[in-house]
Amino acid sequence: MNPYILAILLFGLGLGTTITFASSHWLLAWMGLEMNTLAIIPLMAQHHHPRAVEATTKYFLTQATAAAMLLFASVTNAWLSGQWDIQQMTHPLPTTIITLALALKIGLAPVHAWLPEVLQGLDLTVGLILSTWQKLAPFALILQINPTNSTILIILGLTSTLIGGWGGLNQTQLRKILAYSSIAHLGWMILVLQFSPSLTLLTLLTYFVMTFSTFLVFKLNKATTINTLATSWTKAPILTSLTPLVLLSLGGLPPLTGFMPKWLILQELAKQDLALTATVAALSALLSLYFYLRLSYAMTLTMSPNNLSGTTPWRLSSSQSTLPLAISTAMAICLLPLAPAATALLTP
Repeated sequence: MNPYILAILLFGLGLGTTITFASSHWLLAWMGLEMNTLAIIPLMAQHHHPRAVEATTKYFLTQATAAAMLLFASVTNAWLSGQWDIQQMTHPLPTTIITLALALKIGLAPVHAWLPEVLQGLDLTVGLILSTWQKLAPFALILQINPTNSTILIILGLTSTLIGGWGGLNQTQLRKILAYSSIAHLGWMILVLQFSPSLTLLTLLTYFVMTFSTFLVFKLNKATTINTLATSWTKAPILTSLTPLVLLSLGGLPPLTGFMPKWLILQELAKQDLALTATVAALSALLSLYFYLRLSYAMTLTMSPNNLSGTTPWRLSSSQSTLPLAISTAMAICLLPLAPAATALLTP
């Protein structure tokens, strides 16, 4: 892609998100979300592969549906309450519709079905943008409306953690596994949103760091299926021995970074007398842990099959810059000791 066009599209992505962050009026927030969608579509379809075009079309249709729902609900809210302010959502009907529209935007279960399909059709770089940056603007709006209906958030959160765990169990495609991992993590964030918004933000940030690291590892190895992970040992032995730690961090095992948000969320849910919800969420994390362990096993404990399609690739040095990978991997593994500092910041 022409670097000038790429720069304009990335600028559009950044601007759309920033407009949504800065807006207090529903129309402006909607405009920011639309700019975001329109800026990422050419990036998604840039390879002109039928699979990429199909994924782009699916993405466009779901985002357009969510945007139409958002616009409809904000107009309804203005009609019922006479004002357009995001933080003054008083009526339960538009608040619920907007919560569902934003859930569709980020891919929360039960409106998640587009996310694995879309991510599967994209290359890893655009997939990374879709899994991280594109979640920011809708999340900012969910945090601002602070939905009054707590039951809907807990239902969305629990279904997302369960479906995110179950959906990834029988997948062989890495991008689909990462999509289900994304759904499960978003479920954890939504569960605790109404009790501690700052904890939701902490979870979002740690998820970004771990996902960034995972995508960059797969990109360096040019891996798209579990089987191709087995050849990574010959390419980057040190990285291959560190990657299981990143994956287990995504699964939320101590003493890795990913344990911190899960631990704090379970603690918060227990404080709110939601012991059953916390138990179901903790058990659903075991489902996700299974497929992270499966990836770790395929990567470090299996040799690549020596048939023609699976022969060990040439050890060509990758042109990818490894500094972002090094920083994000170190952060994804080592940040648990900062948990006391994080809790001190979270307590008002």
